[in-house]
Order: sequence, then structure tokens, then C-alpha cells
Amino acid sequence: MSALVESYWISMCRSRQHGVMTRVLIALTSHEKLGETGEATGYHAGEAAIPWQVFTDAGLTVEFVAVSGGTPPVTSRDDNDPVQRRYFAHAAPTDAPKPGEVSPADYAAIFFAGGHGTMWDFPHSAELARLTADIYQAGGIVGAVCHGPAALVNVTLADGSHLVTGKRVAAFTNAEEQAVGATGVVPFSLADELVARGAEHVPGPDFAERVISDGRLVTGQNPASARGVAERMVAALAAR
Repeated sequence: MSALVESYWISMCRSRQHGVMTRVLIALTSHEKLGETGEATGYHAGEAAIPWQVFTDAGLTVEFVAVSGGTPPVTSRDDNDPVQRRYFAHAAPTDAPKPGEVSPADYAAIFFAGGHGTMWDFPHSAELARLTADIYQAGGIVGAVCHGPAALVNVTLADGSHLVTGKRVAAFTNAEEQAVGATGVVPFSLADELVARGAEHVPGPDFAERVISDGRLVTGQNPASARGVAERMVAALAAR
């Protein structure tokens, strides 16, 4: 357990003495086809499993939501990884609710796991956008990693502005997309779309950890950034 997570775990124990419990929602894609390639896609296993571990180690209650509910499709699963083994044995959802079936008032934070599937359904789910805006406007923390920030491109706040406008963000870069051969497969450039919404995209070296915190928004560039995003979210929750 990292010092940051241990510190938050201690604070959570103190909070529980006063009847307080903090819940975090992990949002997953329901899209399973990688464009016209004939290949399968979904959410990236490690980008859900690692944050789940960080959050639970910090004493948080973790729940899941999927765009279409049910059992979300998964990719990049590694059963030799001990974190993923625990996640799939004890946490991976098989009957997730849809975004419109959960109450934003129940959650202190929402985290968007990546995976190429997110590029097709995250931006177009009005229910997911409303859930995100409601959590954020109530003082909650919003986090996303890799292609997970696709969920943020159409999130608007009560004043009509986009959540990411004026924010520094990290997300899967155009260079990384080209490196994995998906530039002509995904429906849009995630980095470019975030910039079009008024965000400042801050890229790091390809496939190296890159985590950006801007107020109550925490974003990461790629799978290597999943743990860092989750730990920054824990720190932000502790700071509340």
C-alpha cells in the first residue's frame, strides 16, 4: 500500500466512526467491435482492475456502470497478472446498471476506464454525460485514463460550458494512436476533440506514465497512467 493510499485509508477509518462511507463509480464501455476491422474491443482490463485495487485499498466502496448495462466487453485481459485475477474473481461486473439507473448523489467520484470501445459509445451517451456533470457539479471528482476521456467531450455543465473547457488534460495521443495502427479505425482523434472543446491537451512521451490534475478533474494518457490517476483521485477525495 502506497503512503498516499495508506493516509487516505486512515482518514476513511476515522470517517466511518461518524457513519460516513465514500463510494466511487467506475464507468465501462459496452461497445465490442473495433470499427470495420472485424476485431473485438471493449474496456481495457488493467485500466479497470488497477484503479479498482487502488480505490478498495483506500477503503472506498467501488461500484460499476456500463453504457448499455449487463456484462461489458473486455480486452487486454491478462490472467497472469495478480491484480487482474483478483478483479475478475471478485469485482468485474456481469450485471452492471446503465448510467440512468444510478443516482449521482450516491457517488463522490466517477472514473472512466479506457479501451478503444469507449470511442464509439462514451461520447454519445446522454445519460452518462448527465451523470458525470451531476457528480462534478456536486463537488465530486472526475477521473479518466487513456481513451476514457472520450466520455468527457460532450459533458456540459449547468452554465452551458464543457467540463473540460479551460482544463489541462491528458489522453491517448495522436502519436500513440498511430503507433498502435488505429488512427484510421477510431471515429475521431480524442486529443483533437478535447482541444476542440476548449481543453489544453498536455501530451507526454509515447506509452509513458502521464497524469494531469486540474482541480477536481484527473486524467491519464495511457494504460501506464491508470494507477497514477486512481491515486490522484484518492488524494483529491482526501483533500475534500
